[in-house]
Amino acid sequence: YYDQPLHTLDRYIENVLALGKGSDYMVNRLEEIVCSRLTVDRKLRDRYGVLGKEDRLYTLEHHLSHAASAFYPSPFDSAAILTIDGVGEWATTTISRGSGEHIEMLQEIDYPHSLGLLYSAFTTFCGFKANSGDYKFMGLAPYGEPIYEDVIKKEIIDIRPDGSFRLNLDLFDYYRGKYMTNDKFAALFGGPRREPESKIGRREMDIAASAQKVTEEIVEKLAAHACSITGISRLVMAGGVALNCVANGKLLRSGVIDDIWIQPAAGDAGGALGAALYMYHEHFGGKRPAGRTADSQKGSYLGPAYSDDDIEAFLKENGYPYTKAADEADLCERIAGELDRGSVVGWFQGRMEYGPRALGNRSILGDPRSEKMQSLLNLKIKYRESFRPFAPSVLRERVSDYFETEHDSPYMLIVSDVCASRREPFDKKLFLEQYDDNMLPIVNARRSDIPAVTHIDYSARVQTVTEDTNRPYYRLIKRFEEKTGCAVLINTSFNVRGEPIVRSPKEAYLCFMRTEMDVLVLGSCILLKGEQPAFDDSTDWRKEYELD
Repeated sequence: YYDQPLHTLDRYIENVLALGKGSDYMVNRLEEIVCSRLTVDRKLRDRYGVLGKEDRLYTLEHHLSHAASAFYPSPFDSAAILTIDGVGEWATTTISRGSGEHIEMLQEIDYPHSLGLLYSAFTTFCGFKANSGDYKFMGLAPYGEPIYEDVIKKEIIDIRPDGSFRLNLDLFDYYRGKYMTNDKFAALFGGPRREPESKIGRREMDIAASAQKVTEEIVEKLAAHACSITGISRLVMAGGVALNCVANGKLLRSGVIDDIWIQPAAGDAGGALGAALYMYHEHFGGKRPAGRTADSQKGSYLGPAYSDDDIEAFLKENGYPYTKAADEADLCERIAGELDRGSVVGWFQGRMEYGPRALGNRSILGDPRSEKMQSLLNLKIKYRESFRPFAPSVLRERVSDYFETEHDSPYMLIVSDVCASRREPFDKKLFLEQYDDNMLPIVNARRSDIPAVTHIDYSARVQTVTEDTNRPYYRLIKRFEEKTGCAVLINTSFNVRGEPIVRSPKEAYLCFMRTEMDVLVLGSCILLKGEQPAFDDSTDWRKEYELD
C-alpha cells in the first residue's frame, strides 16, 4: 500500500495537538485518516481474501511510492528523483537517488510547508476546486501577467537557493480546518476569493500567472539541487506537482538537466504502481529490463480493453445502428475524412490509459486547423470553460516541424511553443484591455496555422505519437496528414466536465449521445449521430458509470 497509515495518523494527532481546542481539523479529517487508511488491510481481505503468499499487507512511505513510480519505469539506469505533492505522511517534497534496482531517499521538506498545497490554495482562492481544478488554474495563467510575484515571495513563501521553502502559515487555514486560505491571504489580493462559476476577472488571471511563475522557479531550483547532490543530470519526477506540464517544459528548456522522464500517473494513483514496483525490485529481487532504450510503461495503455465481439454484442443488444470498417486502413481512411470535414470524433480503442491524460485510446478528436474548434469542443462537447486549451497529438517524426522541441512527449506532460514560422500575430494586450468576462474573441482568434491547439502564449501541451506504442492512432494521424498536409490532431479526454474518462463501450455511447459529437468509433465500429435512435436524457448519468 502506497502510504504508511500509522505515520499519517501521527501527523494528524500532532496537528490536532498543535491547534488545541476549538479546531475543526479533527472533525474534517477523522474519517479519512482513522476510518479509511487504518483499516485498508481489512477492506482488502474482505474483498480479495488472502493478501499474497505471506498473507501480509506491505506499507510504503507515500513519497517512496512516488519515487519508485518515477524511477523504475523510466529509461534511465540511474537518475535524480524529485517528488512534489500536497502531503504524504509528513513529506511534501523529496529528493532521492535511483540506481539500478535501488532507491535511496536523501532529503525532504515536511508538512505543513508544501508547494502542492500552496498551488491548491491559489486554485481554490480563484474559484476552482482543489486537485481537479489545478489544470484550469494552470491554463488560465497565460491570460494574466505575474504582477503578484513579488507579493507572493515577500509575504507568502520564502524560497531558498536550493529550492527549499517555508510558507507563512498565518495566511493559510488548510492545517486548521476545511478552508485553504484565510482573510489575511485575501487581503494581499484586494478582497475575498472568487466564487465558483462566477466571472473570471483580471485579478484571477494575474494571480494564476504569478503563482505559476513562482512554482516554475521552485521546481527549477529543486531540480538543479537534486542533480547536484546526486551527481546525476537525468531527472525523473512524480507527485501531483509533476503534472504541471508548463513547469516541466520550462525545466527541460532551462539547461539545468540533460533529460527528464515523468510518471504519467504522477498523482496518488501512480503510488499503487510505485509501491508494487518497489516491493518487486527491493524486496523480491526483481531486475529491471536490460538493454532498454525507452520507458517500460509503453504508452501507459494499462487499463481494460474490449474486443470487437464485445462491442458488437453491446451495439446489437441495444439496437444502435453502426457500420464496421473492413480493416484498419479503411477505418483510418473514413475517420480521417470525417475529421477533415470538421466532425468531432469520439475515439475508443484498445486498452484504457493509466493516468489523468487521454492518450489516443479514450479520446475526443478534432481538426486543429479550425479556429472555432477550441470553443466548440469546450462549450458543446466538454461543457467547460471556453478558455481551456486542448492538446495536440503529433507524429513523433514531425514534432519539430510544428513545435520548438525535439524531445519525446508521449504522455502529454511537457509544454512546448508552436514554431515561430507557424504563428500569426494577435493582440493579447488589446483583448485584456477590453475584457468584460467574454473570452471567446481571444479563444477564437487565429494565433497559428493550428489555432485550436495554440494557447494564448503560443504554447501547446504536446503528445508525440509513435507506431510502436499506438499503431491505430498513429495511422489515423498519418492518414489525416496525407489528406490535409497536417500531422496533428486535437486530443482531449473522452468525457464531459465532472465525469470520469469513459471506460466501457456503454459509457462511450452515453457520452456520445449527451454531447454534440458527430461520430463515435468503438474499435472497428463506426456510429453516426444522425442515425442513432431517440435518446432519453432524463436519467441520472452518474448511476450509469458503474463498475461491472
